[in-house]
Parts: sequence; structure tokens; C-alpha cells
Amino acid sequence: MTLLERPLRAATMISAVRSALSARSRQYEIRDHLQERNRAEEALRNARDMLETIVEDRTAALRRLSAQLLKVQDEERRRIARELHDSLGQYLAAIKINLSLASVGRGDSKVRLEEVQLLIDRAIAETRTLSHLLHPPSLDLAGFASAAAWYVEGFGKRSGVKASLKLPEKLNRLPASVENALFRIMQEALTNVHRHSGSRAVEITLIIDKAGAVLTVKDFGKGIPKNVQEGLSHSGTNLGVGLAGIRERVKELGGHFEVASSKAGTVLKACIPISGRSANVFAGDPTSQIYSSLAS
Repeated sequence: MTLLERPLRAATMISAVRSALSARSRQYEIRDHLQERNRAEEALRNARDMLETIVEDRTAALRRLSAQLLKVQDEERRRIARELHDSLGQYLAAIKINLSLASVGRGDSKVRLEEVQLLIDRAIAETRTLSHLLHPPSLDLAGFASAAAWYVEGFGKRSGVKASLKLPEKLNRLPASVENALFRIMQEALTNVHRHSGSRAVEITLIIDKAGAVLTVKDFGKGIPKNVQEGLSHSGTNLGVGLAGIRERVKELGGHFEVASSKAGTVLKACIPISGRSANVFAGDPTSQIYSSLAS
């Protein structure tokens, strides 16, 4: 081999080695790329499976909630029908009897007509009470403060539970959707207190701050069962229709709902943002200017 051939052969060998190394490097790159792609595909499959599971759980929860709502709706219809039959129906039947007796001249007609007038007044009062319980007119006309004061006072009289209401002083009107949600949340919470807690007292507090409206309902009863609390803190699938309804109302308005419960009682708190509200929704400091009214 001549002196000229040696460098040429060495260069050829170096080129071959470089080509081999380059090919090996490309193989490694392809292998790493394939592994990375496989990992990404596996992660996507896992995420898809997780999302499908969440969707299935939520769908099942919505089905159960829908069934519960239909059941509650049927029970409410039966209750209203019973109220109409036992109160208004009886008054109207008595009025008919008295008018029939008066028309044929049996007994003192004046006494009969006075009794008819009394029965009509009672029927009107029963109708007004039933109508107000379904949707108090003061909620639309005067706002949450007036409707809440009326409802809490009536709740205390009907249930025997000592109920206190604390509101910001000079509370002006809130957006209609917020007022309606606050009232229905308070109504459902008080129903739960009466039916399930065994508490002899309940405190309802509304605070308006820069974040929005914060409604708190506190009782001193036996607390919420552990499985219901777990359902509330996780998926919400084990909630009763009352708490689930409250949660959905708050969620629709972009708010936050939480419940703390123990053997000493339960505190329900609903925080609802007030979008586009004026600066004078409340007058003064909402935490210092608070008044309290007790319902017997």
C-alpha cells in the first residue's frame, strides 16, 4: 500500500464509522420518539377512560337527582291537594250547607250569613297563606329582606324552632336571580333543619361583601350522617334532593356551597357572586351594621 492510499483508506474507514454511528443515533432517536409517543398515547387513553368514568358517574347522579325531584314534586302535589281538601274544601262545603239552609228559611238567616262570611274570610286567609308559601309576593315586590323576615317568622311559629334572622342594615335590592336563589336556599335549609336535625334553634345570617352574598344557616341538632357528608365533599352522588338542589342553584350562579357538620350541629354556607351590582347594595359596613329579629 502506497503512502497515498493510506490516508484515503483511513478517511474511508472514518466515514464508515461516522455513518454507522449516525445510523445508530437515528435508531435511538426513533426508538425514543416511539416510546415517547406510546407514553403519550397511554396517557391519553388513561385520561379518556377517567373522563368517561366521571361522565358516567355524573350522568348516573343526574338520573338519580331527576328521579328524586320527580318524587318530591309528586309529594308536593299531594301535600297541596291535601291542604286544599282539608282546609279550603271544608270551608266551601260548610258555606254551601249554610247557604242552602238559609235559602229554605231553616234557622236564623242572619246567623247563617254571618257564619258564611266568617268561613269565606278563613278560606281567603288559607288561600293567601298557601300561595305565599309557594312563592311570597314580597320577594318580587320588596326583595329578599322582606320575604326572609316573613318566612322565618312563620317558620318559627309553625315548627316551634326558635329562629333568628340577621341581615345587613338598609339592604337594597339584589339581582332577581340572586334574591330568588337566596330565598329558596334558606327555605330548603330550614325545611331540612325541621325535618332532620332535631334542633330547637336555628340562626340565619346574610352578609354582603365585595365577593357577593354569603348566606349562612346554623342549627344545633344531631348533624348530617357521615355518608351524606362524604357525598357532599366528593362527587355529590349520595346527596339528598334538598342539598343537591341547593348545590345546583349555587353552581348555576357561579358560587360556592359548603357544609360543616358534627354532633354539635350543622353550618350551611352558600356564597353567591353578585355580578354588575351597584356600589350601594348595602349601606355602611355589612359586618358591623347588623340587626337581629327573633321569630317566636
